[in-house]
Amino acid sequence: MADTISDADRCPCGSGDGYGSCCGPILAGTRRAPTAEALMRSRYTAFCVGDVDHLRASWHPDTRPDELTVDPDIRFLRLVVHDTSGGGPFETSGRVDFSAFYRTGSGQRGEQRENSSFTRLDGRWVYVAAL
Repeated sequence: MADTISDADRCPCGSGDGYGSCCGPILAGTRRAPTAEALMRSRYTAFCVGDVDHLRASWHPDTRPDELTVDPDIRFLRLVVHDTSGGGPFETSGRVDFSAFYRTGSGQRGEQRENSSFTRLDGRWVYVAAL
């Protein structure tokens, strides 16, 4: 894992909640993400801590790559959600427009802007693709 995080630590997703009551249970598989945005935030957190298992499990099987690795040289610093559409607790699809800010091992800073689509599969939210 890139970072070790305790339940009492502030969640990397930027919600302001503790990891143990925010993304932690979603990554652990003890709670489902109630919205597309919550799943996106948990996926961002998974990139922060290097949880490839959660990234694979939360990716639609039709679009999931055969192999997936997390670059240990990238440290994610901040998540900004710009917009959401759909993706609520009673909807079946949604999208989340966000920016993930990071720093590489050499100190270079960057931003990944993405407009992601999500759908419900067997009652749970999954990431489909970047639009």
